[in-house]
Amino acid sequence: MTGSIVLFGPPGAGKGTQAGKIVELTGKPQVSTGDMLRAAVKAGSPMGLAAKEYMDAGLLVPDKVIIGLIKERLQHDDAKKGVLFDGFPRTIPQAESLEKIAEVTSVISIEVPDDAIVDRIVGRRMDPETGDIYHVSFKPAPSEIQDRLIQRPDDTEETVRARLEAYHAQTAPLADWYSDKGLLVSVDGNNSIEKVGDLVEAAVIQLS
Repeated sequence: MTGSIVLFGPPGAGKGTQAGKIVELTGKPQVSTGDMLRAAVKAGSPMGLAAKEYMDAGLLVPDKVIIGLIKERLQHDDAKKGVLFDGFPRTIPQAESLEKIAEVTSVISIEVPDDAIVDRIVGRRMDPETGDIYHVSFKPAPSEIQDRLIQRPDDTEETVRARLEAYHAQTAPLADWYSDKGLLVSVDGNNSIEKVGDLVEAAVIQLS
């Protein structure tokens, strides 16, 4: 399959896990804006230095810098047959800018109801000694370590609901935008990891 794939979905939908599956199936490198920013800052590239100025000031890196970084990334040899965009674009203006520098040939949307997302994230607990993540319902920790588990500050219901509200306002409209172009395949993410993986694999095959 030539061309790039966009993967999107609400926070906690399991995009990270499924991105790995798509990379395995297609051989396309995963491109995450966070990883790109860190790499560019570390390398001291012109775009990286521009991004660092915003990050050091505690400001959001503007779209034009992100697009510049993506343009640089697409020049790498491993990106010749397209990449997997994970977490970008987040808005329709970003998608319009991306369209000018990359050929997006398929978009996979992992869809999960808000209440299920809240249950997933609010129930997460981390072992501060190992960094391992557990869940009070789906993946309980061994009893001998439960006393030391913590809930991360951004895993509260209030924070998760606010993130979901931002997602619905800014990112969810991309589904209609890409659907109108005939590029969108929706996947029911409210299933087991294995089942979602099977659905994603079917979507990749459908799109190839």
